[in-house]
This record gives sequence, C-alpha cells and structure tokens, in this order.
Amino acid sequence: MGLPRRVGRGALVFLATSWDQVPKHWWGPFAVWHGGLGIWGGVAAGTLAGLWVLRRRGADIAGFMDAAAPALLVAQAIGRVGNYFNQELFGGPTTLLWGLEINPAHRPAAYAHYATFHPTFLYELIWNLLFAYALVWLGRRGRVKSPGLFALYVAGYSLARIGEELLRVDPAHHVFGLRLNLYVATLLFLAGIAWFICIQRGHGRPAFPRDLRRGGALLAAGSALALCGCGQAAEPAHAATHPAAIARR
Repeated sequence: MGLPRRVGRGALVFLATSWDQVPKHWWGPFAVWHGGLGIWGGVAAGTLAGLWVLRRRGADIAGFMDAAAPALLVAQAIGRVGNYFNQELFGGPTTLLWGLEINPAHRPAAYAHYATFHPTFLYELIWNLLFAYALVWLGRRGRVKSPGLFALYVAGYSLARIGEELLRVDPAHHVFGLRLNLYVATLLFLAGIAWFICIQRGHGRPAFPRDLRRGGALLAAGSALALCGCGQAAEPAHAATHPAAIARR
C-alpha cells in the first residue's frame, strides 16, 4: 500500500467523477499538482488492493491492518497541511481566536465579506494524531481482537468527517440540503462500529475470512459512495496549483 499506489487510486476516483475539471492536455489525467486526489478513494481502494497483495503472500492480514491503522491517520494528518498552504477546504466564518484568515481570492462567493474561517483541516489534523495515539495505546493493551483497531479507524475517522462536513463551505454535491460526503461519513461510521462489534464477538474465531469479508464489503460500499461524493464543483485554478496539495476532499 505504497504512496504511488494510493495516489493513483485517489486520482482515478477524481477522474471518474470530475472529468470536466481535468486540464485539457494529453498529460491532464496525470497532472496531480493541479488537484484531483481524493482521500476517500485513495484510502479505500488502496486498502482493498493491499488486502489482495497480503493474502497472496500469506501474511497476517488482520494484524497488518491493525498495525497500519495509526500510520494511516498520521499520513492523513500530514496531508492536511497542504490545505493550509492552499487556503482551501475550510469551514464557515468564525470570530474565534484560532480563526484562519483567508485571502479574498480563495473565499466562496457567498462568504466574500468574511475574513476569518474555521480551519477544519486543522481540526482533522489534531483529531487524527490524537486518535492514532489512542489506537496505539489500545493495541499495546492487547484486548482488541484483530482487525478491530482498523474497524475503529474507519469509525473514528468517519466520525471526525461528520463534524468537518457540517462546518465546511467549499463547493460540494448536496443531497436534501446536506453535503454528500456527510452521508458517506455517517454510513462508514455506523459500518465501522458494526464491524468492530462483529469482530469482538467472534469468540476467538480467526478474523479471516468471514470478518475480513464483512469489512471488505463495507469498504467496497464506502468506495462506491465515495465515487459519487468526491466529484466537487469547479474551483478556481489558482486554488489547486500549490505542490503541497496532496490531501483533497
């Protein structure tokens, strides 16, 4: 589950849902420095591909998933730093002390007269690091059956995204007045909790294949929904040109 593989799958999600935003050149589909990477697609598809490789090599799949969960959270936290440099994916206006000042060129039209906004990417960054520490702590106690930590990762990250999607004001697809990724995050949160309960009630049964098949089905469903949710409305060209823009959506 190396970085190039995850980047490739994140880009494929963007190409499948936002083809009209791809630069009009032959190299357009490869121009990831112009944006077009989705966390949902990158993590979900990368995880599924990794499971396939691990199974072929006869590795301890459940144990590997638990070991990877905190690392994924840290990687996602690092990726969110790119949103700060791009002044993107922020929340609604706020007068709090930690409000982020956004340049007029980067403000949504409906919020052009506001100056400071919720740094939602910072909220996610802090949550990811704290949650990664919590997963490591739980893993060292040895009381969670594998791949329970990974199931908690799915639930915990999705829980943070629920709050984040309620705050964010960047362009997005909406269903019944709510951002589509809010529905995706809610479904994955519930799925992650249900998966964790199923694993812990396994009464000592091997996590593979039944529990992992359940988890794979949940991840596949989340990937399908992410394909619908990652395509966003067009954004200004200057908002996605910074090379630090790795974590999108």
